[in-house]
Amino acid sequence: MPTKVSTKGQVVAPTISGAKLNLQPGDSLEAKLEGQRIVLTPRRARPRSAQIIQDPATGLPVLNAGPDVPQLTSAQVHELLAELP
Repeated sequence: MPTKVSTKGQVVAPTISGAKLNLQPGDSLEAKLEGQRIVLTPRRARPRSAQIIQDPATGLPVLNAGPDVPQLTSAQVHELLAELP
């Protein structure tokens, strides 16, 4: 996937790599030199801090990490808890 360096020193990532890595305009990339290669790695934002709130349906306390955080299935929660010491 060839690309060019602009007169301003900017490089445009090919569309296919952006789609595979779910890159969005404004995302940060970490640039490293490895020998004669430049390696770009997406820098993911740190997760937001979670809050314990009261579930409006049950009245029980639940963990809320925000509106655009993917929901975990029971199996995923079980796997995460199994990894704890």
